[in-house]
Amino acid sequence: MNALLNDTAGDEKNRPLGVCYLIGRLDHAVNRRIRDALTPLGLTVSQYTALSFLESHAQISNAQLAERSLISPQSANEMVKLMEQKGWVERHPDPTHGRIVRLSLTATGQSLLDQAHAFVARLEAGMLSKLTAGQRTALHQNLRQVLHALSAIMIDPTLADEVSKGQ
Repeated sequence: MNALLNDTAGDEKNRPLGVCYLIGRLDHAVNRRIRDALTPLGLTVSQYTALSFLESHAQISNAQLAERSLISPQSANEMVKLMEQKGWVERHPDPTHGRIVRLSLTATGQSLLDQAHAFVARLEAGMLSKLTAGQRTALHQNLRQVLHALSAIMIDPTLADEVSKGQ
């Protein structure tokens, strides 16, 4: 009987806490709410992400934009073409590398992004309204740490072994 209890206790240690499930549900809910908020502006979530990244990084390449927007380089290229046609971004050749094209926001793109930020800020405020300022800060820091740890695991598979062994 004790062996059976010990085996059950061992199973408990190997079961996930459900954090990944909650993050997945949160991701789905947030994406849906952001999509609903951005639709009246004619923006997709990927476009909003791309414009936000362009705002914080003066000029970037299409490949960098794809990585940060969580889409394939091919999809990013199509998205950039559309955003350029709408007058939200501009392409400029890189002065030091002939094959690299740099992207930047236009005044129209910045104006649209400011409107989108206002929608998303209201969404965030509502989502975090039950948390104190300290809890919001701690949540932000903890999420960044989790993302950093997950990125390290993806970059270095040996870290995944260490995590799985509980080291």
